[in-house]
Amino acid sequence: MTPATYLLCYDIRDPRRLNRVFRACCKVAVPYQYSVFVLTATRDELDALVRHIARLIDENEDDVRVYRLHAPQSIQRLGEAVLPHEIVALR
Repeated sequence: MTPATYLLCYDIRDPRRLNRVFRACCKVAVPYQYSVFVLTATRDELDALVRHIARLIDENEDDVRVYRLHAPQSIQRLGEAVLPHEIVALR
């Protein structure tokens, strides 16, 4: 499978769950802003991450979203960059 680039973001209410989800995401993705990560992965790798996160969250209180970025090289931003520009090219 060909890797694709994804934007993963979340809103986790409980600090303990938030910390667990953050650590899980840091293992495979690059933190871009608070609760926002950029990930380059195959569909199988993404599915494995989503399954793992699903075990960490409370589906009645938390919100996790993953968006595929079809043209990550065309991302535009304003203001001071949190990470160096090159970090978007993950693989």
